[in-house]
Amino acid sequence: MPLSSLQAIAQAQAPGLPRRAGLGLKHEHFAEVLDTSPDIGFFEVHAENYMVAGGPFHHYLGLIREQYPLSLHGVGLSIGGEGPPDRTHLARLARLIERYQPHVFSEHLAWSSHGPVCLNDLLPLAYDNATLQRVCEHVDQVQSALKRPMLLENPSSYLQFERSTLDETDFISAIIRRTGCGLLLDVNNVYVSCVNHQRDALSYLDALPLHVVGEIHLAGFAEDTDSLGDRLLIDDHGAPIDNAVWQLYEKVLARVGPVPTLIERDNQVPAFSVLLAEAQQAQWHLSQVAP
Repeated sequence: MPLSSLQAIAQAQAPGLPRRAGLGLKHEHFAEVLDTSPDIGFFEVHAENYMVAGGPFHHYLGLIREQYPLSLHGVGLSIGGEGPPDRTHLARLARLIERYQPHVFSEHLAWSSHGPVCLNDLLPLAYDNATLQRVCEHVDQVQSALKRPMLLENPSSYLQFERSTLDETDFISAIIRRTGCGLLLDVNNVYVSCVNHQRDALSYLDALPLHVVGEIHLAGFAEDTDSLGDRLLIDDHGAPIDNAVWQLYEKVLARVGPVPTLIERDNQVPAFSVLLAEAQQAQWHLSQVAP
């Protein structure tokens, strides 16, 4: 679908997410959310957890969707894979979007499948012109099938390919320019990758097209050391948000203003009140830059 057509569709759709803090919705918290109606900007779910016709997950999400804006986050399209996005997976995703009309759909700049083999991970890409062309084709295919622009998330990474000829920020910028997609800026991923590759996080941010950021993610990481004894951060979404990530988030907001911000926790999920407190902390930061 031509870029101009996607832009026209985007303008005709419901407005984007509110410029508030939101939470990743976990099944452990369905009942508490419905019982307490927390003051939260939006919820986000992983699309692949809802790619069935019915069941309790859909029952609860339907009730929650009546009260809150929704962001839908994909983890299985394998945008960076060698082959095109799986048609069956894409059709299921299109039906899910039609059912819930999320304010935003996003996916990762990564690959997770090779032919019929699906891997439970988000794997890195070599940044060169051939990969750029392939990724742009895949983003175009997804946006055409869904009839809406998507957000693409910057990756967390632990290695770099010798064959790469483009900087990651140039690679991401080129995808956005060519396809018209937006950017999901994961601040934790920025911090993790820049520590692991000994880059300057602020220089990384300044090289991105921040004017197209449609959503921000904040999460926690695990810490280890690599074979040389250097600091190694793992984007595990299993810990509270680190102070260094909060500080980087402040600097992001100073550059872009208030942007919908999601608190992610996918492992060692704590009580809902703990996540709500982190969302309230993000909301305080957003209030400091509100227009």
